[in-house]
Amino acid sequence: MADHRYDDRVVVKRSGAGRTIAIVLIVALAIVGVLFATGFWSADVKEGDMPEVSVKGGALPKVDVDSKEVVVGTKKEEIDVPTVGVKDNGEE
Repeated sequence: MADHRYDDRVVVKRSGAGRTIAIVLIVALAIVGVLFATGFWSADVKEGDMPEVSVKGGALPKVDVDSKEVVVGTKKEEIDVPTVGVKDNGEE
């Protein structure tokens, strides 16, 4: 941060981190561009072949799954439920 004083005012210049990051990115992109342009770096792109894919329409794959058996049911059970009351000045 630079501080410049004039007669009746102070001018403060602040350099932001965003400007520094932008300059570094531009320099990095320029270096990469020069490396590609001079042939130092090259993108080795080869023609590729698509693999052969064949499917039968409407057929699901066969899967052998051993899973647990889930049994759902109900049974009657008696449960004692406590009663709740309010006691006010000795009265029930």
